Amino acid sequence: MPFDSTIQLGEPVSHRGVIVAPLFPRRTPAAAYVTLDEALPLGFSVTEVDEAGLVPELAVHNPLDRNVLLYDGEELLGAKQNRILNVTVLVAAGSNTAIPVSCVEEGRWSARSAAFGSASHAAPPDLRRRKGERLSADPLALGAAQHEVWDAVRETAELHGAYSNTMAQADTYRTREADLASLRGAFPLQPGQSGALLATGDALCLDYVSQPNSFARLYPKLLDGYLLDALGKFDEEPRDGLSEFLAAVDAAPRSHGPSAGLGEDVRLVAETVLGSGLELDGELIQLCAFTRQGHGPRTRITRPSGRRL
Repeated sequence: MPFDSTIQLGEPVSHRGVIVAPLFPRRTPAAAYVTLDEALPLGFSVTEVDEAGLVPELAVHNPLDRNVLLYDGEELLGAKQNRILNVTVLVAAGSNTAIPVSCVEEGRWSARSAAFGSASHAAPPDLRRRKGERLSADPLALGAAQHEVWDAVRETAELHGAYSNTMAQADTYRTREADLASLRGAFPLQPGQSGALLATGDALCLDYVSQPNSFARLYPKLLDGYLLDALGKFDEEPRDGLSEFLAAVDAAPRSHGPSAGLGEDVRLVAETVLGSGLELDGELIQLCAFTRQGHGPRTRITRPSGRRL
């Protein structure tokens, strides 16, 4: 199904050269699911695979009678070290599932808790793009993106002057919390919004889920990631080409493969865009897409250690 028949671009909001446009669903979603933050208080859990732990993989227990959506780049806090989701996973109701992850806390390998909690932020778009490039050929390959992720975490910490004794991505967010808090209100969630399209300088990032209620819970996490990347690009001239980017995403060749949970993993790889998503019974459940490095559009705003690796 063409993405432009699924997603509608809303009116962009611009602040200090950063542009965020809402995305709205064109169709009533069929698939039902809840988010990680909704599921955790109800008994859903994410833990190390065993007592020894395994860096690139975690264990998920879902005792609920509902499917749970874990979003690409969501950060999990605790256990032996903080991780991010490598791919979006739709965890089946009443199931146990192994999920592929990457570490975003290079300097710790000791248990802080039995189970993971949920961070209030997701990984920033640049890190997610770099991870996606490494995983484009084999999305479920364990550990394939780890060194790229560690490099991105270190570089972002240096850019923002953040110190962490465990080299944790979460400490960079804490360092810039006051700045992030001052910016969040400039990009409010719109009623019925099911996704967002970010433009900072030459870089664009798209995030979409089929259920507006689920996106409302994910948006604060994603927005903090957007803003962390944007802090170093304020007041640059907008070069977004939002409609052109959506057209490029829609035209990009797609491949389908197995997912870590329910549905099919979808990959988009073209000269100018890179993307991934999840489909269930032909319905687009999730999509994220990025401009590939060095291929950002240049049009003015278009409205529209003891570890097991």
